[in-house]
Amino acid sequence: MTYSARLTNSFIGEWELYVVTDGTSLDWPEHSFERTAPAPTVQERADALALLGYCVEQDATWEWQEIPTGVMDRVELLASVDVSPMGGGA
Repeated sequence: MTYSARLTNSFIGEWELYVVTDGTSLDWPEHSFERTAPAPTVQERADALALLGYCVEQDATWEWQEIPTGVMDRVELLASVDVSPMGGGA
């Protein structure tokens, strides 16, 4: 089964990674990098996913988008990539 992992710097500005699974956002596996800068590296993201029990799908790449909140506000960033449970489990 494939899920979407998302990396964001929203809310208080700290980087957070979560995996969108069935259920509500309160149930989603998540990892906080506990920093506002720099953005987590690809390896740091892979390590965090592994801690959550997921791995990036073969040939999948991170896709980034900006989420503007207002012309004078900071821009929130969102990155996503397809992941699957490690070991093929659900």
